[in-house]
Amino acid sequence: MSAAAVEEPMEQPTLLEAAELIANQFAGHRVEIVGSQITVTPPPNASHGKSLSRLMRVLFAAGLDGDEVEVLQNVGIWLPDGPSDYAVPDLSIVDADIDDHLIEYNCYDPAIFRLVLEVTSSNLSDDLKKKPFAYASAGVPVYVIVDRTNQRVMVLTDPEDGEYRVHAVHHPGQSFTLPESIGAAVTLSVDDVLAAKK
Repeated sequence: MSAAAVEEPMEQPTLLEAAELIANQFAGHRVEIVGSQITVTPPPNASHGKSLSRLMRVLFAAGLDGDEVEVLQNVGIWLPDGPSDYAVPDLSIVDADIDDHLIEYNCYDPAIFRLVLEVTSSNLSDDLKKKPFAYASAGVPVYVIVDRTNQRVMVLTDPEDGEYRVHAVHHPGQSFTLPESIGAAVTLSVDDVLAAKK
């Protein structure tokens, strides 16, 4: 009799390992774990980038890039609602000492995020439903959603128990001021923020 080969069961990768494998296979795609689910978003289009560029120019002009705070794109935030959860907001305003607050997987402590902003694309449902819970649970004071599909800008503030208590919705023709807690009072025009779609 010959001995039968015994196969060892393959070890399943962790969520973080699976996310890293996916990120390596889909270069340029954004890979996040929100609500213990991996999401993959294709590279953004030009109007998405234009919206971010317009916002950054206004934020820089307000003095929000210096000794106290930094304005950054695509920086990971570690989320407390799952053991491996993280998101990569399109734009963030963070404390200037961000490098001292790395947790893991190029993600940083949510306590240093003053504002996160998402410009909607193919992941509209995540930006409007999953991420408000995730960012509020992490205690991010301000979450801004540039909703290009519905032509509006939403500013969510005052996080408590996994939800934002204040939802301000702004439409074309209106302006809005971001809370001074981000480092300066910044007034934005909805038309300017959404103009990249035209």
